[in-house]
Amino acid sequence: MEAFGDCTHHSAAIQSVGNTYQPGTELTDFKKLLVDEDAKSRAASSSVPPNDPLHKFREAVWNVHHAGELMPGEEQEDIVMTSTQSNILNISCPLSGKPITELAEPVRSVECKHIYEKNAIQAYIKSKNANARCPVAGCPRKLQVSKVVCDPLLLVDIDEMRRTSKETARTDMIEDFTAVDEEHSQ
Repeated sequence: MEAFGDCTHHSAAIQSVGNTYQPGTELTDFKKLLVDEDAKSRAASSSVPPNDPLHKFREAVWNVHHAGELMPGEEQEDIVMTSTQSNILNISCPLSGKPITELAEPVRSVECKHIYEKNAIQAYIKSKNANARCPVAGCPRKLQVSKVVCDPLLLVDIDEMRRTSKETARTDMIEDFTAVDEEHSQ
């Protein structure tokens, strides 16, 4: 499928070199000229979709399965995307019940990425004699003490979770509706 696009770029490069080439006193490296023009053609076409029939067909198929989404390679560069997805899968330790943001020594499973209190998970794994499954409901992964660690990004993820929860927890917006309830009950 890419052969059509490659031919289009090669053809545009040859045409461009033919239109702009001026003989000089030194030998000309036509291969380099063609490679440079080919690269320019590809760069120019990546921002503007080609109007060839193959592209229109690909776009039609893409829209059937991904309506409203841009095709790969057609991202809009002027839109800045930020991730709101957290790398934290569970919000509390399944063993201690403490929120992840309050764990003294948080650790994450290399296998399933769930987070636990270090002492609680180590004791749990040792009590199961190498048959320890992740204590998060529905998680089938087996755990080993050596594969439950404080990875470099865990503390960063937890700090980000703390910041996010502080930003969303606005205590200035709490209203007292008890007076409204009393008026309606009378």
